[in-house]
Amino acid sequence: MFRGKKYQESAKLIDKSAQYEAAEGMALICKTASAKFDETVELHVKLGVDSRHADQQVRGAIVLPHGTGKTVRVLVFAKGDKADAAREAGADYVGDMDMVEKIQKENWFDFDVVVATPDMMGVVGRLGKVLGPKGLMPSPKAGTVTPDVAKAVKEVKAGKVEYRLDKTNIIHCPIGKASFGPEKLAENFNALMGAIIKAKPAASKGQYIKSCVAASTMGPGVKMNTAKI
Repeated sequence: MFRGKKYQESAKLIDKSAQYEAAEGMALICKTASAKFDETVELHVKLGVDSRHADQQVRGAIVLPHGTGKTVRVLVFAKGDKADAAREAGADYVGDMDMVEKIQKENWFDFDVVVATPDMMGVVGRLGKVLGPKGLMPSPKAGTVTPDVAKAVKEVKAGKVEYRLDKTNIIHCPIGKASFGPEKLAENFNALMGAIIKAKPAASKGQYIKSCVAASTMGPGVKMNTAKI
């Protein structure tokens, strides 16, 4: 795989055999984020579980102490007072069947998170085939199916992230922007890792966290030490 000059220069600063503590690792990531835009810093955590088994699923959500630095567009499925509350809380789009039709007929996806009240799940369920593969289907585990839609909207806007295993048993999750600086990134990193460790399934045997790598959008990966978390 071809890597540009900037990437190669950045990679020289990182000891591939080392596992870095949170503050040091994040400082390296900030140093090696050399793109012209504000790069997103992402965490990739490989777990020693088997996501094919229901009792070994790892999924949840956490509000990062410093948010993600990304403006998140929220779509809420709700009616009446709940719809009004969602609008007041800052939801970008609120509706019920009209939104379902817009997504189905216009292939409209100008949103990043979907929140719904429990009574709307029958309606939202019709979108399972299109929302599911995009990871947009609301779920009680992630706190996006809730009677308190206003609280859910505020949390999402404040930097709530959802973490879940992919088919290869890896969690990919953003923890902020390179412009945050090492200190804020380290705090977000510790908060997310703490949540993933707490979410360890009882059925998980052996080593739970196999590896943990953080990287900016265009930068090289930095191996992180999770032993102390």
